[in-house]
Amino acid sequence: MIIKLCQSAALLVTGLLAGFAASPLAASPAVSLLDPQLSQWETFLSYRHQDPYNGTQPTDAAGKPVAPLGVFPGLDPHGVFTLLQQDGETVLRVSGEIYGALTSKQAFRNYHLTLQYRFGEKKWPPRLEKLKDSGILYHANGPHGQEYFRSWMLSQEFQIMQGHTGDYWQQADSAIDIRAFQPEGEMNAVADITQPFLQTGRGSGGPGFVMRQLNAEKNGNQWNTVELICFEGQSLHIVNGQVVMVLKNSRYHRHGRDIPMWQGKIQLQSEAAEIFYKNIRLQTLDTLPAQYAGYFAE
Repeated sequence: MIIKLCQSAALLVTGLLAGFAASPLAASPAVSLLDPQLSQWETFLSYRHQDPYNGTQPTDAAGKPVAPLGVFPGLDPHGVFTLLQQDGETVLRVSGEIYGALTSKQAFRNYHLTLQYRFGEKKWPPRLEKLKDSGILYHANGPHGQEYFRSWMLSQEFQIMQGHTGDYWQQADSAIDIRAFQPEGEMNAVADITQPFLQTGRGSGGPGFVMRQLNAEKNGNQWNTVELICFEGQSLHIVNGQVVMVLKNSRYHRHGRDIPMWQGKIQLQSEAAEIFYKNIRLQTLDTLPAQYAGYFAE
C-alpha cells in the first residue's frame, strides 16, 4: 500500500512539473462579463435574514410566510448590486444587506474564470459577529433558493471568505470528489493535492464542506485574484496563483441516483458582507490546460 501511494504521488508530481513548460490556455480569448448595465447578468434577492436563522421560510408579524424579493434584470432596485468607477476601472459592489446572487444569463461548461475581489467594511445580520463571506457558485442549475438560505441555485461553491477562500461547500443536492484528507471526529476534511479523491456532498456519505489546502489570501485591503477552471466535470480552485483545491466528478444526487452536473450558470453571492469585484473575465476552453492535467492523474 505504501509503495502504491508513493508511486501515485510520484506520478502526480511528475505530471505537475511537466506541465509548467506547457503552452498557454487553449481556445477563445477571455471576455469581460462586466458592462455598465450588467447586461449579461440577472439578480435574485431573497431575504434580509436575521439572527438566529434556522433554514425555515421567513414570516411577517402575522406569522404568514414572506415571499423572496425576486428576480431582476441586471442592476436591482434595492441597490445590493451596483457598479462603481474606481481608478478608471469598473468595479462591482455587493452590499450584502440582502441575501441573493448575481446570476449569469448564460450557462457555461468548459471555461477559465478569473476575477479579483476585496472585502468592504460593512456586515449585516445574521453574520455581524462572523467572518466576511461571499462565494462563486458554479454549474448552477434549476430555480433560485434551493438550499438552506433559500437564496441560491443547486451548484458547487468556491467559497470566498476571510481566511477560507477556496473552500468547497455543497449547495442543495450537489456532490463532487475532492483530493483531501478525510474528516475525523470534529476535524473537517482538508484539501491536499497528494491525497486520493474523497467523495463529498449529497448521497456520498462524505462531508458537504471541505477546507482549502492553504490560506493563499493577501493581507489587508489588497485585491485578491481567484481563478476557477472547469473542464468536463473537473475543476480547480486557484487563489493568487496557488491551487488550493482539486475536484472532479461534479454531480447532484436525487431520487437515489447521481446525475452528472458539468455545466450551468455562474453566481456571485450576496451573503451579509460588503464585497467588491473587478476584472471578471471568462475564457472558454477546448481542452484542459496541460499544466493542470497532472492534478487529476490517478
